Amino acid sequence: MTTLLVIAKEPRPGRVKTRLTPPFSAEQAAALAEASLVDTLRAVAGAPATRRVLVLDGRPGPWLPPGIDVVPQCEGGLDARLADAFGHCSGPALLIGMDTPQVTPELLTVDFADCDAWFGPAEDGGFWALGLAHPEPALLRGVPMSTPRTGTVQRERLLAAGLRVRDLPRLRDVDTAADARAVAALAPHGTFAARLADCAAAR
Repeated sequence: MTTLLVIAKEPRPGRVKTRLTPPFSAEQAAALAEASLVDTLRAVAGAPATRRVLVLDGRPGPWLPPGIDVVPQCEGGLDARLADAFGHCSGPALLIGMDTPQVTPELLTVDFADCDAWFGPAEDGGFWALGLAHPEPALLRGVPMSTPRTGTVQRERLLAAGLRVRDLPRLRDVDTAADARAVAALAPHGTFAARLADCAAAR
């Protein structure tokens, strides 16, 4: 079975979701980040896994559910931090971020029987999920992050290594207020949608 990894930042004002400010305050942006993380961790808790790990920049808070181990992120760029997360896994692993609260346990239930990697493209050109049957940190190091070509470069890196790649559905990350509204509409009963409604009502 698979190890599920979530890479995330502690949802503190001024450190997360800064592109939501404006129209939201730093406190509201942090509240939305926390809600996104809550929904993401709930999906992870509901998916089958040998282990569930939060790779965290910061400290855990009351939003952390039971059954999820916490390990600190290493220093360096995002490519180094993603590589390091996979470096601690000895078997199949699927890594996701905290920016897709619409994710479901079903999307995270992957089978490596007929592939070596799973790739989840994001609408902004990045990727929201990466799964490796045999985690190899070198597959991520040096990939340019947070660019419109990040996903393309990462997927090409997998193919160049001779891996059989299967694709997950394309999802939208929450980066801007427009993203937040669109994603909340996709998961209207989640914590994120409720928190967004509260923030909008308070403006």
